[in-house]
Amino acid sequence: MAEGALLVLVLLFAVGAPLVLYALVRAEHDQRSTMDRRDAERAARRDTTEEPGSRDP
Repeated sequence: MAEGALLVLVLLFAVGAPLVLYALVRAEHDQRSTMDRRDAERAARRDTTEEPGSRDP
């Protein structure tokens, strides 16, 4: 009897854990912010530390 209950518990965890992870990833995916090309380029330029026009030889 105890072995059957343990088997059911393990199977429930094996199926439930991936579904919970999937739900968490989907919830994070739905919270993404989107931007147009101009805003994306501006954000990418802010991430760089180089000054405009300065290049290393």
